[in-house]
Formats: sequence, C-alpha cells, structure tokens
Amino acid sequence: MAILVVPARYASKRLPGKPLLKETGTPLIVHVLERALEAKLVTRAVVATDDERILEAVRAAGGEAVMTGGQHTCGTDRIAEVAAGFADEAFFVNLQGDEPEIDPADIDLLVSTLTTAGTEMATLASPLTDASEFADRSVVKVVINEAGDALYFSRAPVPCDRDGDGAAVRYRHLGIYGYTA
Repeated sequence: MAILVVPARYASKRLPGKPLLKETGTPLIVHVLERALEAKLVTRAVVATDDERILEAVRAAGGEAVMTGGQHTCGTDRIAEVAAGFADEAFFVNLQGDEPEIDPADIDLLVSTLTTAGTEMATLASPLTDASEFADRSVVKVVINEAGDALYFSRAPVPCDRDGDGAAVRYRHLGIYGYTA
C-alpha cells in the first residue's frame, strides 16, 4: 500500500491557476484527488500545495491537503517534504495534478510494481501512436531504453525518427511516479 500525493501549485508557468480551473464546476485538483482515491492500493491521497486557494478548494470538497514550502522547484521536492511527515510509510506515489482521467488500475499497477519489483522508483508510459499527440508540446514524451528504463522526458517530439523508417517506439508519459521512502 502507498500514500498518493498530488503536488499542486498555483503559479504554473504554462497555465497559472490550473488546479482551480472548473470546466465541470468542480476544480481540476478535486477531480484528480477523487480519481486517485478509486485506486485499491492507495491508503491515503493528499494534495500538497504552497497555495491557500488550492488548500481551501480541496478541503471544501472533503479532501485532504497539506501546505508545503514555496521553495520547491518540482513536484518531487514537494513529495519529499510530505513524505518526511509519514515515517512509517514505505511507498509514495506522485500523481500530477492535471491527470483527472488517470485509470485507477494504472495507479495500482505502479504501486504493485514498486512493492514486488524491488525498485526504488517507477513510472508509467504507454505507446504513443497518434501523430498529432507526438507533435503536441503539452504531451510529455519519455524515451525508454531496451531494459525499460526511462532515459529522459521531453515535451519536444522525441525520439526523432533518425533513419526515417518508423522503427522508433514513442511513449507518452502518464504523469505518475512511484518512490520508496
């Protein structure tokens, strides 16, 4: 079992205030948290934020949220701060705050991989077959080596098809990471 943490900041460079967008009448961050709680291998789901507006929106919807420092440069740093407060937990999942359609079974797959594979970190990706998504800078691509290890992540269309033969396998990152404590 694992604690799932959704890092959320208001001051996004690409879309400020994104966690509080309400296309459906409910803030995006609340949709993400509700979806995370559908996973069977998650014991707790928490939003980690440095913004009172996000904290209040999550709490108003009955969710759990904690304030973190404003010095963090990435979600992983925010997760580490939260993880320090849960000394008895062995596994943590970092679910990006803009993934309201994540399949709870994918969350469980990640937790299961962490608990059975003996690895310190894992992430999920799926084959990217849509050419328009490959070119879309809002879609994060991941380059994977033959052993299945993620080599790097990019919003750029990578890997390039150097030989023009279509042999390069392209993957979309699913916006989720898992870590041991």
